Amino acid sequence: MSKAMRQMSARAERAGVARGEAVRDPVSDEACGPPREHQGTGSAKTKAGPGGLLEAALTRENLQAAWKRVKANKGAAGVDGLDIEQTARMLQTSWPQIRQELLAGRYRPEPVRRVMIPKPDGGQRELGIPTVLDRLIQQALLQVLQPLIDPTFSDHSHGFRPGRRATDAVKAARAYVQSGKRVVVDVDLAKVFDRVNHDILIDRLKSRIGDAALLRLIRAYLNVGIMDGGVVIERHQGTPQGGPLSPLLANVLLDEVDKALEARGYSFARYADDCNVYVGSKKAGERVMAWLRKLYGELKLEINEAKSAVCSALGRKFLGYALWEAKGREVKCKVAEKALGNFKARIRQLTRRSGGCSMAQVVDRLRPYLLGWRAYFGLAQTPSVWRELDEWLRHRLRAIQLKHWKRPSTIYRELKACGAAESVARRVAVNSRRWWRNSNRLLKTVLTIAYFDRLGVPRLS
Repeated sequence: MSKAMRQMSARAERAGVARGEAVRDPVSDEACGPPREHQGTGSAKTKAGPGGLLEAALTRENLQAAWKRVKANKGAAGVDGLDIEQTARMLQTSWPQIRQELLAGRYRPEPVRRVMIPKPDGGQRELGIPTVLDRLIQQALLQVLQPLIDPTFSDHSHGFRPGRRATDAVKAARAYVQSGKRVVVDVDLAKVFDRVNHDILIDRLKSRIGDAALLRLIRAYLNVGIMDGGVVIERHQGTPQGGPLSPLLANVLLDEVDKALEARGYSFARYADDCNVYVGSKKAGERVMAWLRKLYGELKLEINEAKSAVCSALGRKFLGYALWEAKGREVKCKVAEKALGNFKARIRQLTRRSGGCSMAQVVDRLRPYLLGWRAYFGLAQTPSVWRELDEWLRHRLRAIQLKHWKRPSTIYRELKACGAAESVARRVAVNSRRWWRNSNRLLKTVLTIAYFDRLGVPRLS
């Protein structure tokens, strides 16, 4: 890939000197959720200038930074079947021609590959996987467009933006409720990525971008079809989840409603397609909900009525959290019941006793998930819940350990090696087949918290 970048023409290098290049810490797409936030990429507005954005995106430095991000994100091959390494080899010889096609407006993106992934609620989410080449080009465009467009967004928007996190939206929600606005207008948009109107989106982009060539390229990415079962399905609306540009484009469209809410002085927080408006009464909330239906309808978007409601803000799920009232009417955060259920379901998958994995392998699988989950839900102010989850998790791990030892003689020998008393080792070994019950009694005095600390199991509490 580096060799391909060195093959750029002298014109490209001169453009990079004249107009500047994107910095090396790009913003990645966050379309596949959970959130990771990255630093910004500099000011494209001051570096590239209006009308030279496509040239700025195709400078060597910007492309190298984009390639680094695409490679770090890994991801599957697109419809061309080329993975990261295969694409790098292809670009060593093909990039100069691809670059000329991009600058001349002749480049045509490949269709995206449709992938269905399961959702925690049992449904499925559709992802569109572009080719590695198209992910590279989109990432390069994102690095130039993000610094130009992002500052124009509402401060109440927190999703898919550099330096902002989902927890920032939760903190804002807690502050609104603490101030006395105890009714929430909870709006969930139905399949917003699939229903983005191309004409409306391009019209909104024109007010922010003065580069016609770049707009044509974005239009080309919006119009590419979806390949499913070897058949390309034409698409006349939507921007596929899975492309680096999609979150930014969705924010461009949704920012119009954000600005309308700001103009009327409403207290709200939006993360992607989840928007919560906080008001003082249910009657006021009903008025806001009717008004939002109208605003989103003008953008050809629909509110998911099954997931949207005007109700008490206390106990209502928002980005995996729920708010509750402690003593002194202090509003605090907790992990929502649904998020707790999803956590336990995932832990059960990772700690199946029939998985054929050693305890070390089980812990290696657990660590990334536990650390990420703990980091995301760090705002939760319910220490007793964290302790209960810790105890439940260690209970499962003890059952796995007993299953691995299996035979009474092995259980007895291993427990004695762990420092168990003679009576304890014998009693546990006698009940060797009762994995779950056995792991929550005497075994707790041997396979202690310190034991799992030594194994590298992160604590939640």
